[in-house]
Amino acid sequence: MKLIRFGEPGKERPGILDEAGERRSVARFFRDFDELFFEKNGLERLREVLAKNTDLPKVPKKTRWASPVARPSKIVCAGLNYADHARETGASIPPEPIIFLKSTTALCGPFDSVVIPRGSLKTDWEVEIAVVIGRAMRSVLEEDASACIAGFCLHNDLSEREYQLERGGQWDKGKGCDTFAPLGPWLATPDEIADPNNLRLWLSVNGTMRQDSNTRQFVFKIPFLLSYISHFMTLLPGDAVSTGTPPGVGLGLNPPVYLRPGDVMELGADGLGVSRQVCVSSNF
Repeated sequence: MKLIRFGEPGKERPGILDEAGERRSVARFFRDFDELFFEKNGLERLREVLAKNTDLPKVPKKTRWASPVARPSKIVCAGLNYADHARETGASIPPEPIIFLKSTTALCGPFDSVVIPRGSLKTDWEVEIAVVIGRAMRSVLEEDASACIAGFCLHNDLSEREYQLERGGQWDKGKGCDTFAPLGPWLATPDEIADPNNLRLWLSVNGTMRQDSNTRQFVFKIPFLLSYISHFMTLLPGDAVSTGTPPGVGLGLNPPVYLRPGDVMELGADGLGVSRQVCVSSNF
């Protein structure tokens, strides 16, 4: 299944993307794709609904695409999880996963504008694969981690590098600005993705390809990563875990290149669709 959400900010409703590529509403059956939905076996109930209802209402084509999951309790990210990305930034390959949190208020839709913070000169792009948790994970063994996955989606882990690296403290400062977490266009359930550790992912800026890699290059594969994180914090249903970015970020170019108002990012991944964000100036 491919889960989607649609509607204006604060009024999003749940739906699915059917085999013909049409968005269909399931709002008659479910309130939202949130923590309670996943906790209460929502994916199985959704399968039952789809089996019994073959003519769900179409979503009007001009309706906004929202994040495919409602705001989670947390967005957990892995840093430097591609060896060649670590090298391009001058960092060592980490012996254990580097983990940081991204503010949930950064969440936005896959085609929403990205707001460059007032005064920012170093806003950067990062295409990533995000994993959405389907059941609570507390100290889960690596071999049991895959059974806890609700699905996968595309994520642009936008980063303000001055805030992240030059303002002291931890990386979170540069990760949580509003609109810095476009998610989607859809959440693909595990049966849709043959091998999440073998997916091409890419990102272009203004038509120039900047990132083009494969999750085969992970330092830490997804089951290990989820197990590892679950030993430090409980992952709740609906939480998003972003798995790191490959090389080609603006910080790693010589000289570095950063986003400006009017720049257009397009990104995609095997089985997870394509998203597009236009950069705009902050008005606050």
